[in-house]
Amino acid sequence: MSVQAAANAQIDQLKEAGLFRCNQTINQRRGHQVQLNGHAVTLFCSNDYLGLSQHPAVIHALKSGADKWGAGAGAAHLISGHARPHAELEEQFADFMGYESALLFSTGYMANIGMIAATCGRHDTVLQDRLNHASLLDGCKLADAKLKRYQHSDTSDLADKARETEPKLIASDGVFSMDGNIAPLTELAATAKKHHSLLLIDDAHGFGTLGPQGRGSVAAAGLGADDVPLQLFTLGKAAGGFGAVIVGSKALTELCTNRARSYIYTTALPPALACASLASLKLIREDTTLRPKLQKNIEQFKQGAQQRGLALMASDTAIQPIVVAGNEQVLKASRALLESGFLVSAIRSPTVSKGAERLRITLSADHQTTDIEQLLDALSRILRNTQ
Repeated sequence: MSVQAAANAQIDQLKEAGLFRCNQTINQRRGHQVQLNGHAVTLFCSNDYLGLSQHPAVIHALKSGADKWGAGAGAAHLISGHARPHAELEEQFADFMGYESALLFSTGYMANIGMIAATCGRHDTVLQDRLNHASLLDGCKLADAKLKRYQHSDTSDLADKARETEPKLIASDGVFSMDGNIAPLTELAATAKKHHSLLLIDDAHGFGTLGPQGRGSVAAAGLGADDVPLQLFTLGKAAGGFGAVIVGSKALTELCTNRARSYIYTTALPPALACASLASLKLIREDTTLRPKLQKNIEQFKQGAQQRGLALMASDTAIQPIVVAGNEQVLKASRALLESGFLVSAIRSPTVSKGAERLRITLSADHQTTDIEQLLDALSRILRNTQ
């Protein structure tokens, strides 16, 4: 069988299993209102939790940055790609988060695989939550480290496995991207200290939305640099831009600068995007209206779902999943929502476990009260006919 024929056979298998994926092209966007296939649709699957990707100040900073710095960095950070906006963003993140140092990566995925590979090797054990993001798991593959996984948010299993393995690194999402729940951060920190393990928290979905001034889930738990030595924050979610930042001690960020292959061997983030993220960080630090608006929308959605008898998962964050078991069933529900004017992602196995397929609904400060009420009405109608 030729390579092309084998590829076609695999695609056919994916389609038969309800696992085939393809892009949907958005033709126009204004806030969370978009044009898709010639129809107006409201986004309820974006991670733009504060609506900052559309904020005038962020857009102005991006345009001004492009005028001054051009469209791209032109080289890797360690060659000639590290510009003043990159350095300023690192300095301001370290200051805001209360850490000694920060390092900018092109994506969150690259940051996670780079950090783990820089700090661990083939003789080291890494202990991770079973529901961690794929990038954390893949970091262990790149490091050739021994990966052990504890049951999701199970602090007893965590303690048992830490005692058995004495891990060099313990890693967890801060907010789990598919469930929306928050990791038991206090217990993670205590276990890591007890076993002299480095603790890494990927707070991609907590930064900007949780904690004092939006510092994230770790700060919301009353923890800081002494408890969680290494954190990751993405710039493409609540910050509304692109890229990622890690914060830690100077020694840890310098180790990543020198050993993280995903940092060393890639072109630096365009400086104009760093300018946009500087504007976003300023808004996250200083704007007192965005997080309360997001929280109000979360509460409205949860209360409305309860009133309509919709079963939500245990989440108090902007991620509000509804389980619709079966790939075919969840796809049917997602398509019906699209026909009703709402874009909501169908999350299928193996991204989530079989039987736990779901509609992953995400809320934003940009959503209006009427948007949420109309979505709830559509969900109530559609899920009655789907389940």
